[in-house]
Amino acid sequence: MKTHQQSITNRIAALLERGHTITSMQAINKFGCTRLAARIKDLRNVGWEIDTIKLRTPEGKTVAKYKLTNA
Repeated sequence: MKTHQQSITNRIAALLERGHTITSMQAINKFGCTRLAARIKDLRNVGWEIDTIKLRTPEGKTVAKYKLTNA
């Protein structure tokens, strides 16, 4: 039986495979995932090559956006 965490990780993987990027706020809104960095680490641990792109918000905060390498 899949855990909720595995299910969310699989949904994030499918999104990335379709060529999309994802930020923490998008993960919260789409999947209810509040630990996107942990899910990205799970994918990297099983061999996924994922780039981290640092973005600055209009408020001056830095956020991470993830995408598949060479996607």
